[in-house]
Amino acid sequence: MAVTDEAIEKLKDMIVSGRLRPGQRLPREADLAASLGLSRSSLREAVRALSVMRILDVRQGDGTYVSSLAPDSLLEVLSFIVEFHHDASVLELLEVRRILEPAASASAAVRINDKTLTELGEILDRTTPESGVDHLVSADIEFHRTIATAAGNSVLASLIESLSGPTQRARVWRGVTQEGALERTLAEHRAIYDAIRTHDPELARTWATVHVAGVEQWLRSTLE
Repeated sequence: MAVTDEAIEKLKDMIVSGRLRPGQRLPREADLAASLGLSRSSLREAVRALSVMRILDVRQGDGTYVSSLAPDSLLEVLSFIVEFHHDASVLELLEVRRILEPAASASAAVRINDKTLTELGEILDRTTPESGVDHLVSADIEFHRTIATAAGNSVLASLIESLSGPTQRARVWRGVTQEGALERTLAEHRAIYDAIRTHDPELARTWATVHVAGVEQWLRSTLE
């Protein structure tokens, strides 16, 4: 288990066991890290991940609190974390994405019009690694939806759209737990865009495969 995942697991256990309750402030970082046997950096990354999942609420100048969400809502998100580490169904969905996304990208490289190409570039231009995981995943969904539409096959676009939602949480989780994931995602988006812009279907297919396979490979290692 990765260090950050271990830290997340320990914080999750504290919430599930009731040692940390909804609305309760977490102990000082140094004290909490020591009590859990964690480094402060791994604890910090765990807090960041759980704040993205809305389990923790980081308040600047005040501290970090367990979300005041209703207990059943908290448990729903925590259950996702548990299931995510033991359920291979998301992996199967990503395998299908790895088949469909490259086909759509290759087709878009041939069929895309100037207006849609401009829209695709604008999606990239308004996203940076500092935008945050939630924003990046939303942009990722919009980016791939635009490519699928540009491919000119409504059935293919519909299939890709149907795979987007079920894999979204996995993509968020990768963004907050894997070092460099945000930067790598943006670089791969740019490479796919450049291949489509130059109307190179095989290069677009290759980069789309690399892009989806990266998430799939990370998930495989996580499930192991």
